[in-house]
Amino acid sequence: MLGDPQHLHPVAGFGNAAAALERRLYADSRPRGAAHTAALVGAAIVVGVVAGRAARNPVAQAVATAVVAWTVLGGRSLEREALAVDALLRAGDLPAARERLTHLVGRDTSALEESEVARAVVESVAENTSDAVVAPLLWGAVAGMPGLLGYWAANTLDAMVGHHNDRYERFGWAAARFDDLVNLPGSRIAGAATFLASPGTARSAAKAWRRDAGAHPSPNAGVVEATFAGALGIRLGGTNRYYGSRLEHRSVMGDGRAVRPEDIGRAARLARRVGIIGAVVSASGALLVARRTAGRRAIASG
Repeated sequence: MLGDPQHLHPVAGFGNAAAALERRLYADSRPRGAAHTAALVGAAIVVGVVAGRAARNPVAQAVATAVVAWTVLGGRSLEREALAVDALLRAGDLPAARERLTHLVGRDTSALEESEVARAVVESVAENTSDAVVAPLLWGAVAGMPGLLGYWAANTLDAMVGHHNDRYERFGWAAARFDDLVNLPGSRIAGAATFLASPGTARSAAKAWRRDAGAHPSPNAGVVEATFAGALGIRLGGTNRYYGSRLEHRSVMGDGRAVRPEDIGRAARLARRVGIIGAVVSASGALLVARRTAGRRAIASG
């Protein structure tokens, strides 16, 4: 409903803390990177635990959880950035669209054609519908504020250091693998939610998931990108150029046509429906966890 906080966003503070700790711990080794990841994710979980204990009644807990969720979820910001690129493409301003695309992807956008800009946006919308919406909601349902903040820290660290380059190939390994692990349930729920969000093309989405998802370099992004491709009747994947002249050739996902600028709006609307389904699933899970916890307490006090 509200989108990300526009000022004093905690990502900035967390990023500064992560960078400061990296300066102290950095070495070209996996153990150092694992220590960096464990310290920062652990600290975020501790903050969540302390916040949960400080909120001593159900109303305070609900308000605190809502504030934490507000800072963690990124669906509205994702949609805003995608539609901003869409508007620039519709206006015929390809250079500006390329520049705005850098807010969504880490690839080199300077020479992308219109269709490649649109493809990059749709791929980012698909992946981040899982990473920035469904997955954090699920972890919040299972573990409350510690789950929300721990997931957010893992996802942010992956974006900071989980890269294939000379500096982070070893140091960022733990962050990247841990992020893969915590995103496994969210990506599968997001993929399944795509079937419900687009029932008319659910069969195509399921086919793309079974056939194409495993060829993606990410075990999670492949699921949502493949299902979005099938649901939208488009083709994702191909060659991506990253800064430093690194090329990555990704398998094609889906059987449809090449992406067009008008598909950005379609992808954003699909992502919104998937996010709503993810919220319903997460709320149901949270109720189930709460009832089981209350039942255990009743038995223990018995």
